[in-house]
Amino acid sequence: MAEKPRPVRVLYCSVCSLPAEYCEFGPDFEKCKPWLIQNAPDLYPDLIKEANAKDVDKVADQLKTTGISSGASDGAATSASKKEEVKRLPGGKIKKKEKQEVVIEKVIRNKRKCITTVKGLELFGVKLNEASKKLGKKFATGASVVKGPTEKEQIDVQGDIAYDIVEFLTVTWPDVPESAIFFIEDGRKVPAA
Repeated sequence: MAEKPRPVRVLYCSVCSLPAEYCEFGPDFEKCKPWLIQNAPDLYPDLIKEANAKDVDKVADQLKTTGISSGASDGAATSASKKEEVKRLPGGKIKKKEKQEVVIEKVIRNKRKCITTVKGLELFGVKLNEASKKLGKKFATGASVVKGPTEKEQIDVQGDIAYDIVEFLTVTWPDVPESAIFFIEDGRKVPAA
């Protein structure tokens, strides 16, 4: 006689709320690792080896700060610290750090109408709403904050003010150096300085 089927017990991660087998595909596997080592060591045996290697690196770092050398190689400790600095996206892609630069582009529409777009001011700590108001008052034109094609906010200013805007940006916001301002001309990035 066949046995009655029993329900399968599934262990869910308390960090990402996925089954423990699927944590590596979740939103942030790094946060799940300590929980998995403690609660599901049989699913990810490589994590235990990695955790032991990190413990060795931590001890080596502590010995270095006290001035005592350890038997572990210094290269292993530095490679582990470099891995922690790199941010990874869920697909395993490495997130690039954005360059601090302001990009000014002139877009022509309807043959004679022109819009100047300013991208990257927020990287220098400039509030885009305030910047658009100041630009509108300075050049007596319409200026607004809009989402660009890459889902980042940019300032659209009516009119061809691309070359006049550089001096205004550097004077109004001293944190924005002229060497960090670029124009896009014929599809190429050209420095403003």
